[in-house]
Amino acid sequence: MGKRLALVIAGLVCTLPAKADELRADAARSFIAGKHFAYNCFDGTTGNGRIYADGSVAGYIQVGGSGARRYVVLPSGTLQVKGDRYCASLRGVPFEPCFNVNRTSGVSFRGAISGLGFAYCDFTRRSTRADLTHRPLRVRDVRAEAVQRD
Repeated sequence: MGKRLALVIAGLVCTLPAKADELRADAARSFIAGKHFAYNCFDGTTGNGRIYADGSVAGYIQVGGSGARRYVVLPSGTLQVKGDRYCASLRGVPFEPCFNVNRTSGVSFRGAISGLGFAYCDFTRRSTRADLTHRPLRVRDVRAEAVQRD
């Protein structure tokens, strides 16, 4: 289970494309924090979620791209800046993986576990609205209604 969580973190934090801007920890956090991303990993794992500025993570994962989607929440401080690296601190994992984060476009990045370039996930920013049920809202002008009643 610890290895899967490390993979989720890698999936939610890393990238390594051929032509990309490598982001150091502070720049990576700024580019990623608070935004919603969908991700696809080298092993077929998919999902979507959000990495918060406090280092917490919340989102869905489908390991290997099949089976049940699971909702995962990791506490604040899970992702931390260590020097110029973005690293994960996971209970039950004997090491703290750090990530290479490379921006591939204005809305996407690739994350890879440092030293394991083959273990990567590609992330693309999504609109949070895409996950909400589409139901048009009817906004009415309360002041206009009050005037009409008088």
